Parts: sequence; C-alpha cells; structure tokens
Amino acid sequence: MTKELHTEALQHPIFKLIGEASDELGVDSYVIGGFVRDYLLKRGTPKDIDIVAIGSGIELAKKVASKLKGKPEISVFKNFGTAMIKHHDLELEFVGARKESYHHDSRKPVVEDGSLQDDQNRRDFTINALALALNKDNFGTLLDPFNGLSDLDQKILRTPLEPGITYSDDPLRMMRAIRFATQLHFTIELRSLQAITENKERIEIVSKERIVDEMNKILMSPKPSIGFKLMHQTGLLPLILPELTALQGIEEVEGQRHKDNFWHTLEVVDNISETTDNLWLRWAALLHDIGKAPTKKFHNKIGWTFHGHEFVGSKMVYKLFKRLRMPLNEKMKFVQKMVLMSSRPIILSEDHVTDSAVRRLVFDAGDFVDDLMTLCEADITTKNPKKQKKYKNNFQIVRQKIVEVEERDHVRNFQPPVSGEEIMKTFNLKPSKEIGIIKDAIKEAILEGEIQNEHEAAYQFMLEKGKSLNLKVHSK
Repeated sequence: MTKELHTEALQHPIFKLIGEASDELGVDSYVIGGFVRDYLLKRGTPKDIDIVAIGSGIELAKKVASKLKGKPEISVFKNFGTAMIKHHDLELEFVGARKESYHHDSRKPVVEDGSLQDDQNRRDFTINALALALNKDNFGTLLDPFNGLSDLDQKILRTPLEPGITYSDDPLRMMRAIRFATQLHFTIELRSLQAITENKERIEIVSKERIVDEMNKILMSPKPSIGFKLMHQTGLLPLILPELTALQGIEEVEGQRHKDNFWHTLEVVDNISETTDNLWLRWAALLHDIGKAPTKKFHNKIGWTFHGHEFVGSKMVYKLFKRLRMPLNEKMKFVQKMVLMSSRPIILSEDHVTDSAVRRLVFDAGDFVDDLMTLCEADITTKNPKKQKKYKNNFQIVRQKIVEVEERDHVRNFQPPVSGEEIMKTFNLKPSKEIGIIKDAIKEAILEGEIQNEHEAAYQFMLEKGKSLNLKVHSK
C-alpha cells in the first residue's frame, strides 16, 4: 500500500458520501478499475464507476442510495452480488470483493467472497487493478500491488497473474488486451502476447456478441489497424474473421502481381476513421474487398481480375453478420449496400463524368451517397503523390456533380412523378405488366436526362409510351 494520496481524483462529492456509508457499515471500500486508470492517464472523468466493498456490495449500495437526495433507483443483481445506482450522469456499480475460479469449458467463474488482494488478482491487467481507498482514515490512498502505475508510465499492458492462466480462464481478456492496446496506444508485454497466441483457440468459448463488442471498440478507435494487426499476429483474426485474412498475400504469374488486399484494407479502415465516427461505415471499409478472395482469377491477356467481387462481397456480409450474431437489420443492409456499390464512384472518377451516370449513382445510393463517397475516398491508398492528388481531385469533381444533379433533378430517394394509379386510370388498365413497363421507362428517361423529373414531362412521356404499347387513353 502506498501512502501517495490522489484526492484530486475523488473531488466529486459522491466519493466522500460512499466513504461515509462504508464507515457507518464498518466495511472498507475502494474505487477500482477504469475510473482510476483513466484519471491517471488524464483521459477525462469516466461516468461508469466501479466500487469494491470488503463485505456486501449490495448493502453498501443500499446505504449509499439512502443518503442520496431524490432516492435514486437501485438495481440489485443478487446472483452476481452486485448493485447499480444511476445518479444524475453517474453509473455506480457496487460489488463485494471476491475471488474466482474457472472451469475449462466456461468463462463464467465460480465466485467466493474474498479480500481486496483477491479482487485485484482477478483483474485483467495491472492498470485495471489500481484502487483508491474511500474510507475516512485513508481516503485517496492508492493501492497498487502489481506496479500498475509503472505500467501506465511505460504504456505496457501486463496481467496481474501468469498471463496463460489469465487468458485461459477468461479468453475475452485476449480481445480486451488488443482493444486497450489499440485505444491507449499501449504495448502488450511479450509474455502476454505469446500467451494470447498459445490460447487463441480458447476464444471459441466466448459468445459472439462479446467478441463483436470488443471489435466495435477497436473499430471506433483512432487507428483500428493496430488492433487488427495484433489479432492477425496472434492468430485470433482467422478464427473470428477468416474472410479478412483470406485477402492476405500477393500472387505472381508471368511477372504480373496484384496488391495485398488485406494490408490495403487496414489502410482503408485507418483512412476512413479520420473522417467519420459512423461505426457501420467503418465496418463497410473493413469488409469492402472481402469478395476479392473468392473471385480472384488470372487471365493471360489482362492479368489478375476480381470480376463481380462487390456483388459476392455484399452476399458474404449477410453470412458474416449472421455467424457473428450481429444485427440483421438496416445496419447490415447499409454495409451490404456500401460493399455492393464500393467501386461505382471509382469508375466514375476514372471516366468522363456524365450527368446520367451521376444520376444513377445518386438514385441507387439514395441517402447514403455521401457515405459512399467517403468510403471511396478512403480507398485511395496509393503512395504515388501525383496519383493520389489526381484521384482526390476526380472525387471532388464527382461530389460537385452530385450536388449539381441533385439540385436540378432530385433523384435521391426517387418517387415517380406519375403513379401506377394514374397510369391505370389514364389507360383504363387493371394491374398488369404494362404498368411496370411504363413506370420503368419513365424512370430510365429521367435518369438518362431525356425528360425532367416533374409531372407534366413524365405524363407526356407516359402517353407516348402507352401509344407504343398500343394502349388507348381512356375517355371520361
């Protein structure tokens, strides 16, 4: 136990109140984990606060709740020996100090009451085992049994106990190690890194939802490639995202090579992370090329091709989301659409940008056209400054063209100026294929710029199209 005081971290009046409640109950209490770590790293003040009581965490929570104004709601989880208080913008979780033991086939521990040392032993990393005392007689004293303070200074991630045991007991900690390394720009200690490699297959006992939660946090970090490189290095990535690792490698036939699409993908993810906090757009960047592995072919005349990789990749997104138990809803459909359309603006930027091509792009992408352009701009990974400048300028031209076309033609979230009901009424038709033919013809004429996207022009076009189909205008 160090005598160094960190009362500055405990300025919020809630901590003295918890200390008073602890003294009245005759139990020792400590704030532990992420709050202490982030305070010492000067990462702001977390709103989620973990309190450990040497005794009943539930009883301490009840005592604290009784002292707070407004009688805040308290949630008690007896099976876990924990209680949660939500007070203004704070979430306080109380737990009794405990020690844990694990069965080989489960990451759910057998829990017993324990000492503070037992509780710190069970923590995942030394930097998360730091605790600040809350009782009056030692308020603010930092307890650091594993030199976590030194690890914070050196930016090292190390487990309190032998890393092989730590990761085998709860394999989710392997993902947490990589996530913290990514978020904090810390280095995983060599023995720890080796232990992750040795225990990688244990990830199979962890629920897909927990794994995805950690991957989402990696993806939302400033430089996600750090995490994906560590997952790749330790062998976790092929167990979780084999579609991604299948992209690695460069083949050469008759002197012709293709780029390594795995490392290219990680660059794209880093690029897009500089411009958007949209998690699902970052997922789209991660998965935009997954269709290239199954579609890769070599042709003597034209070299390496990946024909249809966008279509194949968008189909693979569904299977991947389903396997990882990710949401099979609009978020997945958004990722699918981004993957499916990921080459469209690139093709436009290479050719002369026609109004009709831009109209089709906006029509197909709808509200997501700006996201699609952001993805394509992130896809520029060439190291040639001239090429990079050229591609970026071309995309700016496409973006400007999108604005001009949209202002003039209004094809985003296109609604036909002439409805099916109006077509039926005009030609005295019952539901039939002719209605679909006319509606498609009007849409194509608008996208090609043959007619304006407004009712009168579309109505006159409808009459001409009906005439070509030998339909007669119904006279009233």
